[in-house]
Amino acid sequence: MSEILTIVAHARAKPGQESRALELLQGLIAPTRKEAGCIDYDLHQSIDDPSLFVFYENWATVKDFEAHGRSAHIQKFRQVLGEHLAEGPTISKWKIVP
Repeated sequence: MSEILTIVAHARAKPGQESRALELLQGLIAPTRKEAGCIDYDLHQSIDDPSLFVFYENWATVKDFEAHGRSAHIQKFRQVLGEHLAEGPTISKWKIVP
């Protein structure tokens, strides 16, 4: 039995780019949720600092997450993220502790 992989990905928008960064990040949600092995993929924005964003993701397998990184929509996002993000995305991998 494979373990569910949890991903926490943090990003910070450049000053003045918060709305555009939000738009780009929201654009990743629908296609990602259709990917094989995607259990959930939720975007959060900080209440205290609207330039901070976090994706909370769960994947059925590591291979599914790796395929996500090669998907067309993620590749397209990588081409423009430097224009709108000051930091990140930084990705950490987690497992559920029983």
